[in-house]
Amino acid sequence: MKCPFCDHAGTRPDLHAHLTDNHADAVRTHRTAMGTMSFILPCPYCEAEHRQQVKPRSQDPTFLDEYAREIRVVAFDGLLYHLQLDHEENQRV
Repeated sequence: MKCPFCDHAGTRPDLHAHLTDNHADAVRTHRTAMGTMSFILPCPYCEAEHRQQVKPRSQDPTFLDEYAREIRVVAFDGLLYHLQLDHEENQRV
């Protein structure tokens, strides 16, 4: 598989680790005025966005920073499934 953000290529597990460690800026996190926390990861090939609420019952103000890597792991896993299903032509090495 090929990285959608740079020239890196490898197996799915290798690409997953690469995305998590090297493209953290692609995942945006935010907290609403009501206190809910979520992440957004737009697809680099289309208009799709992977959005998910994280830790819905937590009111910990440090949660997003403390668990940033784990949030990226989940976000990039969803992106990789999307890429395999909807953008297979862009993933051939």
